[in-house]
Amino acid sequence: MSLLDRVPRYVRELIPYPPGKPIEEVEREYGIADSVKLASNECPIGPSPKGVEAARKALSKLNIYPDGSGYYLKKHLSEKLGMSDENFILGNGSNEIIELIIRTFIKEGDEAVMGDPAFVVYQLITKGAGGKALAVPLLDYTHDLKAMAAAVTERTKIVFVANPNNPTGTIVDRKEMETFFEAVPDDVLMVFDEAYFEYASGSDEYQDAMAYIESRPNVIVLRTFSKAYGLAGLRVGYGIASPGLISMLERVRQPFNVNSPALAAAVAALDDEEHLNRALEVNREGMAWLEGELEKAGFEVVKSFANFILFDARMNAAELYEALLRKGVIVRPMGAYGMEEHIRVTVGLPEENTRFIEALNQAAA
Repeated sequence: MSLLDRVPRYVRELIPYPPGKPIEEVEREYGIADSVKLASNECPIGPSPKGVEAARKALSKLNIYPDGSGYYLKKHLSEKLGMSDENFILGNGSNEIIELIIRTFIKEGDEAVMGDPAFVVYQLITKGAGGKALAVPLLDYTHDLKAMAAAVTERTKIVFVANPNNPTGTIVDRKEMETFFEAVPDDVLMVFDEAYFEYASGSDEYQDAMAYIESRPNVIVLRTFSKAYGLAGLRVGYGIASPGLISMLERVRQPFNVNSPALAAAVAALDDEEHLNRALEVNREGMAWLEGELEKAGFEVVKSFANFILFDARMNAAELYEALLRKGVIVRPMGAYGMEEHIRVTVGLPEENTRFIEALNQAAA
């Protein structure tokens, strides 16, 4: 038996997460310049200048470990959201908190329920811990909460709900959410991944899960600074839950997991509401324009509450993706999510959106 043979079977069988291609790689591979990346749901206007300055100042103290408790960021979050500091856990992106949740609750043979397609990391980390991922098909591109509740068994430890969902951008119905809470047992952790919360929160149709935390100790809400706040490169996210649940997650959290520039930038970004509002406005205007142009061209568009659009390309998405790459436009084909003819495109700046539509019309002609 070799060393690698001793790696658990459920780890050897995993397929690593395929990140979107960086601009530099695309330009090297295709011999092009001035590419536009609309593949990873990043904030097109960039981070708050105040956040950048705060991160820059933190660089002068890189010889010192970061604040392991994240005191100042937790304090800012608690003031903004009206919660106690004890209701928060910080992570190296909200991805890390998903991993902490799995590490805390899942052992070999345990189950986690999730929508399909949804954020692929739910399945990857569950399987990587030896757990079983119960993937429940979406209904009209939206989480089928009734079917997800019905999928819960005695072995189920966690239910993941991405709201808004990635890669579809859809949200769950308010009334269905209430019924869902009643249907899922109290000893099953309900994870509401609200990475795109800021984009959806302006809609009357959207219901976040924050209101349920006080009355339901089996609820945790995940949010991030990677999307609307434009800090994807620094990796900082947070979870909100009852102090008891947070204390369990803290037991498996590694020390100093969020670096000093990230902590400083996140605090400053929270204070810069003007920049956040500008990011949301750019997204609203870009979303409306892109939806109109895609529908005008005859594509079926899924109504999105996030910062991206999923649409039916009416052709093989991988081939269309390659054609767009050659024109210097990077999007995300959805074949890995079981949607062979769908493309996900991030809402960019006006000139980026225009370039995408022009390239799409040429490639799909």
